[in-house]
Amino acid sequence: MTDRISAIVADSLEVKRRFFSEHAADVHRAAQMITDSFKANGKLLVFGNGGSAADAQHLAGELVNRFLQERKALPAIALTTDGGVLTCIANDTGFENVFARQIEALGTKGDVCLAISTSGTSPNVTAACEQARRQGMVVIGLLGRDGGKVAALCDLALIVPSDDTQRIQETHNLIGHIICELVEGELFPVEDREQ
Repeated sequence: MTDRISAIVADSLEVKRRFFSEHAADVHRAAQMITDSFKANGKLLVFGNGGSAADAQHLAGELVNRFLQERKALPAIALTTDGGVLTCIANDTGFENVFARQIEALGTKGDVCLAISTSGTSPNVTAACEQARRQGMVVIGLLGRDGGKVAALCDLALIVPSDDTQRIQETHNLIGHIICELVEGELFPVEDREQ
């Protein structure tokens, strides 16, 4: 059993190593795009399905509340949390519209949409990205596999090079934490962290 655990950990580390060896600068760029939007009074709208929905809520929580320091709250909204809105849209116009309608209602030009999808093929994530582009929003994708249809709709696609959903999600979680740390550090610089 310990050999199996070691193999799982090694696989997870290798996926992260491959991603960050090629895309560290892109992660920094994503953080800068979000920072720039916040500086211009924009907001971040985050969404995904299943585990990616949980990741969206996690990321929004870190930005609204705090990550590493006490500071002003940041306007990040997970579009996965309002059961009334989600079920109303899904019932009346179909599940493929649950994020797009919220973006239509809440999004404005200059906001950032962060689409999280391990496959990049979810119809509701695709529709949301299309809506965001129509509204002049910046679209960032946290994706996996080959990026799917969503990759082509992104201003910046961060594609984890794996076909294993769990490895992709583990890497997405690390990317999210790095983005939170970079955004917070840029917007709320600490003069000297050593003191």
